[in-house]
Amino acid sequence: MNIIDINCDLGESFGIYKLGQDAEIMPYISSANIACGFHAGDPRVMAQTIHLAKKHGVAVGAHPGYPDLVGFGRRDMAMLPDEIEAMLFYQIGALAGICKAEGVDLVHVKPHGALYNKAAKDPDLAVIIAKSVRGFSQGLVLVGLAGSYLVEAGMEVGLDVLSEGFADRVYEPDGSLRSRSLPGAMLTDPNEVARHGLELAKNGVTALIEGKTFHWEIQTICLHGDEPEAAKNAEALFHALQK
Repeated sequence: MNIIDINCDLGESFGIYKLGQDAEIMPYISSANIACGFHAGDPRVMAQTIHLAKKHGVAVGAHPGYPDLVGFGRRDMAMLPDEIEAMLFYQIGALAGICKAEGVDLVHVKPHGALYNKAAKDPDLAVIIAKSVRGFSQGLVLVGLAGSYLVEAGMEVGLDVLSEGFADRVYEPDGSLRSRSLPGAMLTDPNEVARHGLELAKNGVTALIEGKTFHWEIQTICLHGDEPEAAKNAEALFHALQK
């Protein structure tokens, strides 16, 4: 088994509203996907989360999403290609600016929520996102769902990519993530999350699509920082992978 990155979606508080357990999670991860103010987060939260990541030696990535604070970026939006590009530049640029002030490198970009899920299945959107990330910086790593169009588009435009698996999400037979609108979409028991994450790290994802079997290896495993047991999930997964 190769070295596996553990990433987590963080920095999702907003103003006086606190969401997540960032300080408790940070010691158990190696990469942080930090919200950039559109679906969650604000400039102060972004700076605090970057500072926390720097303290723990955790790599910082931008986590841009649709401009949908009320829906937490988990609702699809119809946008023109140039709107998507500008939206990504705005969010990545904001986080990159704070990173520079903190003396931290911006390492990767991982789209959030509905933008991420749509890019996994929509090749046109995937290319727009990949070209936008490359347009901002050729040196950024693009993170996408294993086996998705987003990973494929990133490789096609010359970016380094990481194929992602989700320790706390349930998969459908075709390798996609079960919709959050369906019961049982999330794994909530830390032991089950750790078991699933370890399985992904060791064996990757196997999918059946139109009668054909596909297999994708995993380089990074995601945990969601807004889940009630997020810190316990991170600790359990960390120790499972160490063993």
